[in-house]
Amino acid sequence: MRHVIALDVGGTGMKAALVGADGALLHRARRATGRERGPEAVVETILDFAADLRAHGAQHLGTPASAVGVAVPGIVDADRGIAAYAANLGWRDVPLRDLLRARLSGTPVALGHDVRTGGLAEGRIGAGRGADRFLFVPLGTGIAGAIGIDGRVEAGAHGNAGEIGHIVVRPGGIPCPCGQRGCLERYASAAAVGQAWAEAAGDPGADAADCAKAVMSGDPNAVRIWREAVDALADGLVTALTLLDPRTIVIGGGLAEAGETLFTPLRDAVRQRVTFQNPPSIVPAALGDTAGCLGAGLLAWDLLNSTDSTEEPT
Repeated sequence: MRHVIALDVGGTGMKAALVGADGALLHRARRATGRERGPEAVVETILDFAADLRAHGAQHLGTPASAVGVAVPGIVDADRGIAAYAANLGWRDVPLRDLLRARLSGTPVALGHDVRTGGLAEGRIGAGRGADRFLFVPLGTGIAGAIGIDGRVEAGAHGNAGEIGHIVVRPGGIPCPCGQRGCLERYASAAAVGQAWAEAAGDPGADAADCAKAVMSGDPNAVRIWREAVDALADGLVTALTLLDPRTIVIGGGLAEAGETLFTPLRDAVRQRVTFQNPPSIVPAALGDTAGCLGAGLLAWDLLNSTDSTEEPT
C-alpha cells in the first residue's frame, strides 16, 4: 500500500505515523528525542526512527514509504532542507533532508517548521478547513503563528513569517529573550500565565490550567491575571488581523484547553478593539498534539504529488 512517513520532532519526544493517500493513519509510533545526549545524538535518533518506520512499512504494508515529511522546531530553511537552529535541541545548520535521504535510500524528504506544519494540518483538515485565509496561533511555552493562504502556509522571505508572539503589545514591558521588551508571549502564553499565577498563589508548581480553574471559581487574583493575558492576546490578534485580514483565527496550545473560559472573553475583547476590520471567527484548534504529525504527512504527500505531476509521461 502506498504511504508516506510523517515525523514530528519535539523537544522531548517524537510522534510519527505512516499515512495513506486518503489520510488514514496506518501505523503510529512515539520515541524520546534524547536531547540530553546532545544534538548529534538527536539527529541520529531521528535517522534511526525514520529508518525503522521505513522498514515497518516495507514489512507490513508491502512497500517502503514513498516520501517523508518531517516537522522540527526552531528556525527552518525548508527550501534547502536545513534545520538551521533550535535552542531546545542544541543544533545548528543540520542538513536534515540530505541526511534522511541518504539513510532512506534516496526517498524524497520534505522538511517543515513545526508550527507552520501544524497550521497546515489545522487549515486543511482541522478547525480552519474551508477558510481561504486563516491564522493558527498555538499558546504554549511561547506563542507562534502560521499564516494560511488557500491551503498552504506562508513561510515568508526568510522563514520567519507568523511570529506573532514577538509583536510588542506592552512597550517597555517585560524583557523577552528575543531582545525586545513587552512581547505578546511574555503576557499571554501558557507559560506566562502559569508563572504569574504561581507567584500570585505562592505555589511554584501551579500552572495555567490551575489559573483557569481559579478563574472559574472566581478567585480575584486569577481573574486579574487572566484578564491581563486576554487583553494582551486581543491586542496582538487585532494587530495581526489588521495586517493579514484572516477569515478564521484558530487558537491552539495549552491555554486553549481552558475552552470558553478563554474563548468567550477573547472574542469579546477582539470585538471591542476592531474598528474598520472585519472580525474573524475565533475557534479552538481541532487536532491537538497530532497536528504536527498530520501536517508532516501532508508535506510528504504534497512533495510526492508535486514530483509525480512534473514527471514526463511515458
